[in-house]
Amino acid sequence: MQVSLITVIWSMSASACLTLAGINVLFWFRNRKAWANLLFFLTATSTAAFAFCELWMIRADTPAEFASVLKWGHIAVCLLVVSNVWFIRFYLKAGRHWLAWTVCGLRTLALLLNFGTGLNLNYREISHLGHVRLLGESVAVAEGVPNPWMLVGQLSLVAWLTFTADAGVAAWRRGDRHRALAVGGSIVFFALVSSIQSPLVFWGIVRMPISATLFFTGMVAVMGYELGSEMLRASQLDRKLQVSEAGLRESEGRMSLAVEGADFGIWIRDLARNEIWATDKWRALFGFSKSERLELDRILERFHPEDRDAFRMAIEKAAEGDGRYEVDYRVVLPNGGMRWIGSRGRVEFDGAGKPMIVRSVSQDITKRKEAEQEVQTLQQEIAHVGRVSMLGQLASALAHEINQPLAAILRNAEAAELFLQDPSPDLDEVRAILSDIRSDDQRAGSVIDRMRGLLKRQNLVRRPVDVGELVGGVIALVGSDAAARHITLSVAMAKDLRPVCGDPVHLQQVLLNLIVNGMDALGDVTGKDRHVSVSASLDGPGSVEIVVSDSGPGIPADKLTHIFDSFFTTKPEGMGMGLPISRTIIEAHGGRLWAESNNGSGASFRFTLPIAAEDLAR
Repeated sequence: MQVSLITVIWSMSASACLTLAGINVLFWFRNRKAWANLLFFLTATSTAAFAFCELWMIRADTPAEFASVLKWGHIAVCLLVVSNVWFIRFYLKAGRHWLAWTVCGLRTLALLLNFGTGLNLNYREISHLGHVRLLGESVAVAEGVPNPWMLVGQLSLVAWLTFTADAGVAAWRRGDRHRALAVGGSIVFFALVSSIQSPLVFWGIVRMPISATLFFTGMVAVMGYELGSEMLRASQLDRKLQVSEAGLRESEGRMSLAVEGADFGIWIRDLARNEIWATDKWRALFGFSKSERLELDRILERFHPEDRDAFRMAIEKAAEGDGRYEVDYRVVLPNGGMRWIGSRGRVEFDGAGKPMIVRSVSQDITKRKEAEQEVQTLQQEIAHVGRVSMLGQLASALAHEINQPLAAILRNAEAAELFLQDPSPDLDEVRAILSDIRSDDQRAGSVIDRMRGLLKRQNLVRRPVDVGELVGGVIALVGSDAAARHITLSVAMAKDLRPVCGDPVHLQQVLLNLIVNGMDALGDVTGKDRHVSVSASLDGPGSVEIVVSDSGPGIPADKLTHIFDSFFTTKPEGMGMGLPISRTIIEAHGGRLWAESNNGSGASFRFTLPIAAEDLAR
């Protein structure tokens, strides 16, 4: 039995097309967005259908049979061309839209003419079937009158070639050169060869059987190879994605354990979508249930009224800066309770610099805040004790300063009493005596007021403080003690000083402690060189520096690094708390305090204070 090569070749072509079509339609069922695979399925299926039509025509016994098969074969050709046009649109992501619709319109018109004129689109009449040799076999070829409407079909093929070439060039220019060359180039080549061979046969120029299937199959093979390569890459990526997802789930699990262990709550706010996501821990911190919808207004309602503006300002500052923020605030729970929350976050921006996402980590810091409050209270108590102790050291000098105006008041009162015993008292002299009594009383009262201010136990209350008044008030307190010790006090104030931000009582305590320490350092110094100086000047655009210097022996290098340690002292009767308290007070004001040994003799204590915000802005 002799095997027909024609039957084998055309059948294998159809089978190959159907196999590729089946693979791609299955892929499309799994991924309904893969329109290129669905359109390839239609192209490959129509190619297989046309292959069977061609084989049938080759084996036709009568002109009527040949004409009928050719008529129905145009349905396959129409489907092939239309599906291939839209395949190119989706796969190459190129091609002019109007040109695609032109191809589809011409091919549809050709199909209508195929059923409405003559025997089919190609022949008005087939007179008889001739036979030629092909691959050693006798095959049928039609001989008859061509249908002039065939030009519409041929015009649609020209439009198809033009559309494909244009799409390939656009993809090439875009940089997708492999697809443009492999898919666009192969379709142009095989369609062009088929478009040349078919008209030659139908117009009777060349006497040979129609063999467009062979060219269409080549085109389908290249398209299938490219899609298959992409499906293989997609499969490999899918496996990698599965591995990555498994690793991601493991990482998420570890992160969840770490977050739970650290007692953190996480929330993410998508500004573009206006959506908020949060972990269960974060919801619990703010008093929200696991299923409760999160909205920004409802979240801000949980904030303490005094802390809402601070939170908003922190977010706005982060959005205008590097995107990072850190803020502490209070949350009022639905049951009336309150807790402190510490949040750290980051604002993420898009390519145009517009805020897109806010991510934040929150933690319950209530215990820490309570501990800080206890420490602050303890520091205030210690500072109060330090002020009382310091005033105790100045007690004799202060008593002397008060006794002087009191003794003067007594003497003036006795003198006034004697004047009034005269039958005609000199009233002008009495008035002068009363004026002296008033002045001495005010002088004693100011000393008592300064003592009362330092003895008060009060919280840190910041306000603008005039540096000259601050220094002058302390100098007035220690003036008598300095005179009793034969110590010269000097003050040098810069003319361009600006008010600082601070608590005047606490700042007086620091300055008083430093001046008294300076005077104590002169205990073993004899002669006239016994002086303590206080100076103040601007330290840059935002702060003021105050310096207290003495002419004593200075601070040994081995002790200079320890003088601010608690309970470290060089005085036999000292507690070692004055300087640590002073440094704590200055740092609480946003400044710093340090000590230096002078080049000649003595030591200098320097501290800075920030200029008041109102004055700095002005």
